[in-house]
Parts: sequence; structure tokens; C-alpha cells
Amino acid sequence: MKKIMISEVGPRDGFKNIPEYNPTEVKVNISKELLASGLKKIQLTSFVSPKAIPQLRDAAEICAQILPQYPDVEFFALVPNLRGAANAWDCGIRSVACVISVTESHNQANINRTREQSFADLAAIRSAYPHMHIVLDMATAFVCPFEGTTPLAAVLADVARGYALGIREFNLCDTIGAASPTQIKAAFDALIPSYPDAKFTVHIHDTRNAGILNTMTAIQCGVQEVQTCVGGLGGCPFAPGAAGNTATEDLVYLLNRMGFDTGIDFSRLMKAARLTKANVTGNYSSHQLNIAEEFCFC
Repeated sequence: MKKIMISEVGPRDGFKNIPEYNPTEVKVNISKELLASGLKKIQLTSFVSPKAIPQLRDAAEICAQILPQYPDVEFFALVPNLRGAANAWDCGIRSVACVISVTESHNQANINRTREQSFADLAAIRSAYPHMHIVLDMATAFVCPFEGTTPLAAVLADVARGYALGIREFNLCDTIGAASPTQIKAAFDALIPSYPDAKFTVHIHDTRNAGILNTMTAIQCGVQEVQTCVGGLGGCPFAPGAAGNTATEDLVYLLNRMGFDTGIDFSRLMKAARLTKANVTGNYSSHQLNIAEEFCFC
């Protein structure tokens, strides 16, 4: 069986846009249920200004409660700059995603920095924390809410720039859920053969119900790790109406049924989904629990 790593981003990307503050205890309990399903990689939080994302102001406390209990799990956090990376390191995080949009307008709207400033920060993080595993999260890698379709040449140029800085893992993000399978295939067909010593992952939103399709297209192109979010939570604040991420339970259900090795117990994963729905308000996909109730045999 082909192994596929499911990287769960719910505790960070799923919770970030929820307006009502969720207590730390709720976040910890949901994370523990996700871990109980067999997930081995989780984006636990984000080290950003509490003014920018009040929902994640308890990042340090979350890390203190979770990290010591699961030494065999890869926890990572999103950081927008050197200060965020320093805070993550101090809290015990040894893997970070540095987000830089492929388009200038989205980068300035998303993290209030120019792309040049962001790449300078990326270089500074590499220099200050040589033992930190750094992933370049490439937002708007396919479509930008301000600039439209992102040229593949721009994506290739950013990968080359990151590679020159020593980055060896790149996460291509369909930030507003508007990518097509044709774009997904073109990107990975160009990148994977060109950088055999690099790792490429994908982060797909599900605005047009193409999340599963685009994610499976990436897998067919050779991508072995994909990001998903429990309950399909998430979204982009700069794209009103954009849906959340591809739902973890939907993708795991499909992959398990197809014979892929995800290492995840679907029934246990659904316990985490139910707990999330009971405690978190947001754009939860309405059909997931119906799948669980009707087809709990995988």
C-alpha cells in the first residue's frame, strides 16, 4: 500500500477565523482526540500577534500542555516572521511553516509585509535557527483573490528562491479554493522532477467542492503528504464566501477505502470531528457526520 501522510491543520488554520474565543481546554481536548486517531503530524498553533489573531493567543499554553505528552508526533506551527520563529522555538516547536504569498498584494494583506521583507525574514530564520525545520508555505500558489490566476512561472521562481536559501520543503496552497486539477498537475509535474531532494506538499481549500479532486490529483502526481482540516474548517478572510480546507475525515475515508495507508482509524477520527462540531462554531461541512453514521465500516 502507498503511504500518505495526513498533516492536520485544524488546531491552527481551522480555528483561526472563529470569532468566539474557544477556551484552551477545548483546543487541547480536540487535539488529543485527533492524535488518538493515529495522526502523526499536526499544525498545533500559530505564533502571530494576538491582535491579529486573538483566537490563537494561547499558543504557548497549548504547546506546554501538548508537546511533552506526544514525543513521537511532529508538531509544527505557522510563523510570519523572525519574532514568531523565536517564540515557537522557545515553546519547544522545532518545525515551522513560514508563509509567503506568491502574489504581492495578498502577502501585504495577509501579513502586512512586502514579499521582499518576508524573504528577508525567511533568510534570517534560517540563519538564527539552523536546526529548525522550515517549510515555505506558498500562499496563493494557484489563484489570488486580488490578482487572479497565479502564473506557474511565479511559483517556480519562488521555489527556486527558497531552495537557494536552503529550504527543502515547500507547501503549495490553494488559498481560496479556486485551483483546477490542470494547475495542480502542471505545478507538480514541473517541480517534483526538478528538485529530487526537496519535499512538496499541498494545502487545498474546498470552495467549489474540488478539494478532494485537487488533493487526489496532487497525490497522483507523486505528492506523499497533504494538509487537511477536521470538519472542513478554515477559510480565507480576504475571499468572502470561500470555504474551509478539505475535510480530514472525507479524505481519510476515501484514501482508506482505496487501499492507501494513512495510519488513521476513521472511526476514531470521527470522534474528533463530532467533538469539534459540538464545541466549535464555523463553516463546518454538513455532510461529514452523515458519512460516519451510514458508513462506519472502514
